Amino acid sequence: MPLEDLSYNFLTGNIEKLVQWARQASLWPATFGLACCAIEMMSSGAADFDLARFGMEVFRASPRQADLMIVAGRVSQKMAPVLRQVYDQMMEPKWVISMGVCASTGGMFNNYAIVQGVDQIVPVDVYAPGCPPGPETLMHAILTLHEQIRTGEILRRRREPDKGYRQIGQPAVSRMVGGVE
Repeated sequence: MPLEDLSYNFLTGNIEKLVQWARQASLWPATFGLACCAIEMMSSGAADFDLARFGMEVFRASPRQADLMIVAGRVSQKMAPVLRQVYDQMMEPKWVISMGVCASTGGMFNNYAIVQGVDQIVPVDVYAPGCPPGPETLMHAILTLHEQIRTGEILRRRREPDKGYRQIGQPAVSRMVGGVE
């Protein structure tokens, strides 16, 4: 009997809350630092900001051990297939934080070489704005993601961008941290 066939009752409701709590308390990030935002991401793991209190002690080097991708910095057209490959190798369920204006929209680099938003490659759950966003903004994005995980469905499958790129006119489903949704 798969989990989808179980009706919501006292036992399954408590199990769902337990699974959501465990997921939010043990995110394992895969780093994808590409530019100056990566320095801010690294400093958020240092002693001053201490991501360990959120259950994120070690940034994973292998995508097979990670369930959160933090894309920090601008993504070039040549790096886009690598980003997608790392995302595909991550275990399910997986989440993505777009850190910085370059990762979110291409930033000041409005040219053919830079992807104009990482949401064209992978589905983004939370955007962390700024150029570069500080460690406090990244921690706020992580807390926003924790809230999404805590209140979301445990069997939710999100829509993937078609063939690695979002179609023009299709809205990206996600939340902006510290700004307008």
